[in-house]
Amino acid sequence: MTNLTRADGLEFMALAAELPLRIQATPYALDDANQALDDLRAGRFNGAAVLTMR
Repeated sequence: MTNLTRADGLEFMALAAELPLRIQATPYALDDANQALDDLRAGRFNGAAVLTMR
């Protein structure tokens, strides 16, 4: 387990602002949360699954 401080978070955010990050998110309706987990486990997408309320 790791313990991060507020200073660690601020340092990370400053670094992230300098890097060419590409964020990939796959939206899923809240009702499809189980499908999102299945797809995540199976590697059917890159990035993060984002649950949305539609």
